[in-house]
Amino acid sequence: MAKRFDGQEIRELFSRNLKLLRHHNNLSQLALSVKAGLAHNFVNDIENGKKWVSPNTIAKLAGVLDVEPGAFFQSNPLDPPETWKIRSYLDELSMRFTQAVGDIKENYLPYNEKKDNPGR
Repeated sequence: MAKRFDGQEIRELFSRNLKLLRHHNNLSQLALSVKAGLAHNFVNDIENGKKWVSPNTIAKLAGVLDVEPGAFFQSNPLDPPETWKIRSYLDELSMRFTQAVGDIKENYLPYNEKKDNPGR
C-alpha cells in the first residue's frame, strides 16, 4: 500500500523538486522560464507553491531540465528513473513487513497486562 498524499503535499513536492532540478542544472528562474517558454513570474509562483501546472507545462519543464516528468513527483528526483521503481517496491515491502509484524504481535503474542487485566 503506497503512502497517501494530499493535494498540498503533492504541490510542495513538485515545487521542491522543480527548484532542486533547476539548481542541479545551474539555471536561474529566468533562464528556465525563457527556455521553457513560460513567464518568469509563473515559474516563480510554481516554485513557491502559489500556482499549479498543466501536463503541458510539466512536459516543457522536464524537457528543459532533461528529466522524466515523473522526477517532479519522486522523493529523490536526481536518482535515475530505473531506481524509482526499485525504491517504490522496497518502500512498499517495508511497509507490508511492518504491518505483518504488527498483525502477528496482535494476533499471536500474549496480551499485555492492561488487556489481560482491564480493571487495573
